[in-house]
Amino acid sequence: MVSLTTPVCDFGWQAPGFSLPGVDGRIWTLQDAMGPNGLLVMFICNHCPYVKAIRPRLVRDLAELRRDHGIHAIAIMSNDPTDYAEDSFDNMRAVAAEFGFSFPYVSDETQQVAKAYGAVCTPDFFGLNRRGELQYRGRFDESRKETAPEGVRRDLFEAMTEIAATQRGPAGQIPSMGCSIKWKGE
Repeated sequence: MVSLTTPVCDFGWQAPGFSLPGVDGRIWTLQDAMGPNGLLVMFICNHCPYVKAIRPRLVRDLAELRRDHGIHAIAIMSNDPTDYAEDSFDNMRAVAAEFGFSFPYVSDETQQVAKAYGAVCTPDFFGLNRRGELQYRGRFDESRKETAPEGVRRDLFEAMTEIAATQRGPAGQIPSMGCSIKWKGE
């Protein structure tokens, strides 16, 4: 398993559109997922220990961002599940149900969306303002393969509340770290 970090935020970069099948049976587009104050597009998967370490807090924070700040979210699974059966569509559906995802969990089977976004790892977060412009490309919190202690700074949550209020993300951002995306043919 290769650990990677995300690049520095390219403020104002325009998020490409997509149309992807969700575990809820719907086809989701960028426009469908967008909230009144912005959208968090995140590349996650089921098997990655970095994602597992934050999953309960992620679900909590995203519910609060939606309810109190008008920030919606969508989770995209772009890994090739050939060597990682835990990342299959059926298992995506099971994880979404087990953890009570209040956001769409969609499959990027062709991996074209991950490539268009320049996603490099799981988790990889793209915090967009309401115009679909990138304002955050940082970490969730101090968690790595283990969950950080309670009370640590909520980097992603704070950045997304700032975007909701001002449509701009914070100037200082700490990169996300995670497992490399499992590209087809690699």
